[in-house]
Amino acid sequence: MASDWRDKKLYPLLGILLLSIFLYFNLGSNPITFPILWQSHMGFVSANSTHFIIVNPRAPLENQSTFYINGWNSYWLMQESVWAGPSRSRVSKMLKKGAEMGLTVCRTWAFNDGVGPNALQISPGVFNERVFRGLDYVIVEARKRGIRLILSLVNNLSNFGGKAQYVRWAQEAGHNVSSSTDSFFSHPMIKDYYKAYVKAILSRKNSLSGVKYADEPAIFAWELMNEPRCSSSSSAPILQHGVQAWLNEMAAFVKSLDQKHLVTVGLEGFYGLNTTKGLEVNPGEWAASLGSDFIQNSAIENIDFASVHAYPDSWMPHDDMEAKARFLSRWVDSHISDGDHVLKKPVIFTEVGSLVHADNQGLADKDILLKTMYEKIYESAKKRQAGAGALIWQLLVEGEGEYSDRFSFVAWDNPSTYKLILKQSCRLKSIFAKSIQSRKLNKDPCSGNLP
Repeated sequence: MASDWRDKKLYPLLGILLLSIFLYFNLGSNPITFPILWQSHMGFVSANSTHFIIVNPRAPLENQSTFYINGWNSYWLMQESVWAGPSRSRVSKMLKKGAEMGLTVCRTWAFNDGVGPNALQISPGVFNERVFRGLDYVIVEARKRGIRLILSLVNNLSNFGGKAQYVRWAQEAGHNVSSSTDSFFSHPMIKDYYKAYVKAILSRKNSLSGVKYADEPAIFAWELMNEPRCSSSSSAPILQHGVQAWLNEMAAFVKSLDQKHLVTVGLEGFYGLNTTKGLEVNPGEWAASLGSDFIQNSAIENIDFASVHAYPDSWMPHDDMEAKARFLSRWVDSHISDGDHVLKKPVIFTEVGSLVHADNQGLADKDILLKTMYEKIYESAKKRQAGAGALIWQLLVEGEGEYSDRFSFVAWDNPSTYKLILKQSCRLKSIFAKSIQSRKLNKDPCSGNLP
C-alpha cells in the first residue's frame, strides 16, 4: 500500500519533470509560445495638421486627446527577444523602466537583413520565423506597458544588413547592378525586394496576440529607412531626385497596405542645396550633399510627420559645448518652424544623442544638450506648435554592452538624467496627454511629480 501511494505521488512529479525538460530544449531554438487571451485597449495615433491625436472613434475631432511625446530608442529589442530566458527578461525590463519614466514611444529596428544567425530576412522574401517571433514578443510587451513603437524597416548603414545587403542580393541573383549602394534607391529589382519585405512585415499576424501588424495600435509608425543618405560622387541634385522618387514610391506603397498607421521617413533633418537653410542651419557644408532634403522629403503627401536627428557632439566634434548648445537651439527652432509654417505636419526629433556620460567631459552640467532639447519641445507643446516630441538615443539595461555606443547609457544609473527624463514626461503629460495608456496600465510615474 505504501508503495502504491509513493507511485501515485511519483508519477505526477516525473510528468512535470519530463514536461519541464521538453519545454527547456524547445525554448532554446524555437520557443513555444502561448496565445495572449486579453490585451488592454489602445487607440491608434493620427496626425491632425501639426499635432498628434489619440483616436477615439466615438468622440468628435475637437474632443480627441492631443499627444506629445517623450520617448527613447532601444534598437536592440528584437535581437534580444529571439531567445527565451534572460534576453527576453532584459527586453521586458527596458519597456517596464521606460513606462516608469513616463516614456510613451520607443523606436526600434524591425530589420536584420542577411546578417548572422539572427537575421530576420535571410534572403529576399525568406524569413527566420524564430526572429519574427522575437518581434512579436516586443510588440506584445510594449502594448502591455502602454508603449507605442516606431518600427524602422531598413538601415542606410551596413549594420544589420542595410541597403548594402539588398544590393548584394541583386548582384548575387545576376542582375546588372552598380557596385554603389545607391542602387538601392533606383534599381527595379531591389525596390521589389524592399516592397516584398514591407508587405511581409505589415501582413504579419502576431504569433502571441493573433493581431495583424497592420491592425496593431501599439505600433505608432512605420519608418521607411534609418537615416537615408547617398554615397555616390554624383551631383547632389541628382542624388536628391533619386531619394525623393524612392520615398514617394515607398510611402505610397506602405499606405496602400495600411491606412491605420503613420508613416515617416527617418531623416537626419539636413537641408539640401535648394534651400538657403543649408548654409544657415546645417552643422556644416557637408550636410547638404548627402542626397536628402528635410523640406522636400518631409513634404511628400504620404509622409505623416517629419523626423529629425540631433548629434551636436558628432556633427561638430571640435566645437565647445556652448557652441553646440547654440547650434542645437537653432536646429530645433528651425525644424519646428518648418513644421508649423511650411510642412503643416508634426515634427519628432527621433534621435537625440549627447555624450553626457563620457568621463572626459568635465562639465558642470552634463545634461545641457538634453535640457536644451526638452525645453524647446515643452515650449512647443505649451504653444501647440509642431514640435511634437523627442526620443533620446539610446537607453540600455544592464547586460546589453554589445549594443552600446558612445551615446548609450542606463538611465537609472545616471540620477540627474533620469530625473530630467521623468520631469519632461510629467510636464508634457500635465499639458496634453490626459488619456495616455500608461495611466491605466501602470502606476502613474508622475504622481506627485507634476511641475
